[in-house]
Amino acid sequence: MKAKSIDKAATLIICFFALLIVAVLIGLIGFILFRGISHISWDFLTSAPQTLRVGGGIGPQLFNSVFLLVLTLIITIPLGWGAGIYMAQYAKPGRLTDFIRLTVEVLSSFPSIIIGLFGLLLIVNTFNFGFSLLSGALALAVFNLPLMVRTTEQAFRSVPREQKEAGLALGLSKWKIITSIMLPVALPSLITGTILAAGRIFGEAAALLFTAGMTTPPLDFTDWNPLSPRSPINPMRPAETLAVHIWKVNSEGIAPDSAEIAAGASAVLVLLVLAFNLSARWLGKVVYKKMTAAKRMD
Repeated sequence: MKAKSIDKAATLIICFFALLIVAVLIGLIGFILFRGISHISWDFLTSAPQTLRVGGGIGPQLFNSVFLLVLTLIITIPLGWGAGIYMAQYAKPGRLTDFIRLTVEVLSSFPSIIIGLFGLLLIVNTFNFGFSLLSGALALAVFNLPLMVRTTEQAFRSVPREQKEAGLALGLSKWKIITSIMLPVALPSLITGTILAAGRIFGEAAALLFTAGMTTPPLDFTDWNPLSPRSPINPMRPAETLAVHIWKVNSEGIAPDSAEIAAGASAVLVLLVLAFNLSARWLGKVVYKKMTAAKRMD
């Protein structure tokens, strides 16, 4: 009887804290959307910001955030997934492997401002990339690599051992086992890790202040030459992201409607993260079903 009472009490406490976390999340999102959604319009999403006049938008900053996300994931996913697969399937237990894991753990605990200063000294100044999208993407890749490596390694280690042994019994190579047997099983966890990394990219500001810069040159969206200084897809141009713009508007507050701009930009950023998460999960389910169906046909 006492054990049942303790079990019920523990269940109630756990449910209470779970509901509390959900309530805090809903309240936070609701507060941001309530303050900012009335300021969102097509002109706000597409026009350039104004420094001293009323009516500025977030068009370039919104594009910079999405483009920086794509550029960072292009760099991070191959490195993170490759390193995670190596640690899970190829690395032999020993001091070197333990040292690599320790390095990854230490790197994951670095504050983003330290990563930004590292990017400023090495990428911006030493490599002479300047304040640019590429500098920001490389800094964010360093920032997100530990998360990607850990989630990839754990995803492949969580695959049942029997499936791997079945592939070996069939005479399949290790790479064939990884791509055809283990990858479909590990894919949901890989997608979750990628979504978490993407969320950090959207919301990061401190590291980008020292790498991507706090300004955006006038962009010509009819010029898609990546070498043109006014081209939106030029990776070597400075790029103020949406998160940096929110910080800048709140800290400077020069425009008469700076509070409204910050509220609207915050709401757009929240909606952008939610839309990306939902889209990525939907795409992951579609890819997972197709890979599973192809595996069954084989």
